[in-house]
Amino acid sequence: MATEQPQAVAAPPIEVVVSEVFATLAFAAHAYLSDADAEKSEPNLAGAEMAIDLAGRAFERVEPRLSTGERAAMASMLTDLRMTYVRKRG
Repeated sequence: MATEQPQAVAAPPIEVVVSEVFATLAFAAHAYLSDADAEKSEPNLAGAEMAIDLAGRAFERVEPRLSTGERAAMASMLTDLRMTYVRKRG
């Protein structure tokens, strides 16, 4: 019986990983700010704040390595989330 060796998987560039983490946190923040939850009439501001803060830190770490378009898109998304958070917080 032959034993198969696990195949090595190439690691993606760190910029890709951080960008995916940023996107996940940004989508989570958006969901926390949403009033769509039928059981809760209030957005989860604490969760949104944490997700926005972490997305901001991820963006800061990867920003110098991004293309101009990627940088602009991420900065715009972060600004929109922050503005939505401020409006919802009141």
